[in-house]
Amino acid sequence: MQNNSHIEYSSNIQIWTPLRLLNLYRITLAGLATILCYSDAVPYPLGSSNFLFFYVTSIIYLIVGLLNIITIKRQAPLFEYQIYAHVFIDIIIITLLMQASGGISSGMGILLVIAVAAGSLLIVGRTAIIFASVATLAVLTEQIYAHWSRPLLEVNYTQAGLLGASFFATAILTQALARRLRESENLAEKRGVDLANMAQLTEYIIQRMQTGILVINHNKHIRLINASACHLLEAQTQSAIKTTSDLPTSLTAQIEHWWTHPDDEPKAFKSSDTAINIMPRFARLGEEIDAGTLIFLEDMAAVAQQAQQLKLASLGGLTASIAHEIRNPLGAISHAGQLLAETPQLPKSEKRLTEIIQQHSQRINTIIENIMQLNRRDRSNPEEIDLNQWLASFVDDFYLNEEVLRTQIHHSLPEEINIIRFDASQLHQVLFNLCQNGLRHGDQNGTPQLWLQGGLNIESNSPYLDVIDNGKGIDPTLAEHIFEPFFTTATNGTGLGLYISRELCESNQAHLNYISILDGGGCFRITFADPRRRQVI
Repeated sequence: MQNNSHIEYSSNIQIWTPLRLLNLYRITLAGLATILCYSDAVPYPLGSSNFLFFYVTSIIYLIVGLLNIITIKRQAPLFEYQIYAHVFIDIIIITLLMQASGGISSGMGILLVIAVAAGSLLIVGRTAIIFASVATLAVLTEQIYAHWSRPLLEVNYTQAGLLGASFFATAILTQALARRLRESENLAEKRGVDLANMAQLTEYIIQRMQTGILVINHNKHIRLINASACHLLEAQTQSAIKTTSDLPTSLTAQIEHWWTHPDDEPKAFKSSDTAINIMPRFARLGEEIDAGTLIFLEDMAAVAQQAQQLKLASLGGLTASIAHEIRNPLGAISHAGQLLAETPQLPKSEKRLTEIIQQHSQRINTIIENIMQLNRRDRSNPEEIDLNQWLASFVDDFYLNEEVLRTQIHHSLPEEINIIRFDASQLHQVLFNLCQNGLRHGDQNGTPQLWLQGGLNIESNSPYLDVIDNGKGIDPTLAEHIFEPFFTTATNGTGLGLYISRELCESNQAHLNYISILDGGGCFRITFADPRRRQVI
């Protein structure tokens, strides 16, 4: 039991505080007795039997208390040893002071109750019974000594016995109380550890969530922001966002609007022109007016991807029907037109009509194939791609298939762009389409030129790849419609190329945007997913 006590006491630094308080009580009691003796103002019956002995014992008691300050501060000897020494010294000195004051009738025996209670409260186990036994023996010994030294003095053994019984009762009750206190302390400590673990787990979960989390207090200070929120808001570090003034103005405006109109539906916003769409959701933390605000930031690309999966499932059945219901009649029309064009007696004016039939049949067939490509988008298989090596291989392949000069395409990537996640075949399809468009709409008076160059968005840590041509660019009034299906300015275009390219990018958690260039030319930017997002999933 002593070994276990030693382990418990040595590991609990706070247990020394009650011992300091007990020693402060001892110094106060001894100091007060010493001052009263020095000023010759000792109230009766203190020191009535032997004033000098009472005075000297009080001084010794004060010196012992002062020395205990050093031992308690150094925490040596061990705690339980100091408890034994303090309580036994208190019993001995208080008994001596009681004897010098006329014995048990002086009323000083009540101070022994405090010593026994203090020792029983601070010690573990059944040692409290020892303290009560020693105190009882001390009182009885004092009574026996008083009767032996002064036979004529009336000795009250009954009062001594009752006082001894009070010692045992105090020890037992105090020990039970101490046991309950220690159990409560251990339970509180355990609950504290559980709460600390739960808080750590909660913080870990919040920081690893794909959904961005923001907590704002009524003073517009950011109390909590997780890594996903920093990524969505394109912040370099969490410490960079301290107040609502550090948030995008579009989000700040919605927050202030929600505070006054909480029933209004939030709207999606972008942290920058090339960033993804973010949908905020607001909730109040508590019922008070000055309660904080919890904000969820959802990546609309991921939500749109899930919606696209449902849309593509329905589109799959539709494209199958289109292929069956249109392709067969279309093939018959095209074949009939070819046979009609081969007729020797066919006039030249009617041959032009057969050419129109073939041209538009081919166009309809192209539209059907493009629509069927949308149905295959749900089978994307993102993989890690070394973009530097992949881009060099793509350019070589594009030279062979499109028969363009090697001086027409220029590609360069910085060293920090290395690994991206994308379906290789779909990335090839997207970039192939963008390069074809760039050469088609390049400089019509000279040689069309293409620049494939990448970079790294410093704020969001997302790599990107630009496809830039030297054409006239896109009219700003038309730029917002170019990604709509079937929108085209070419007479022989289907209007599905850019739409499919954007859909394929979103299928891989990437984004395709058009960026206007002041010096002329068009720029399409593919912003890839942040590589860190793969680690969070």
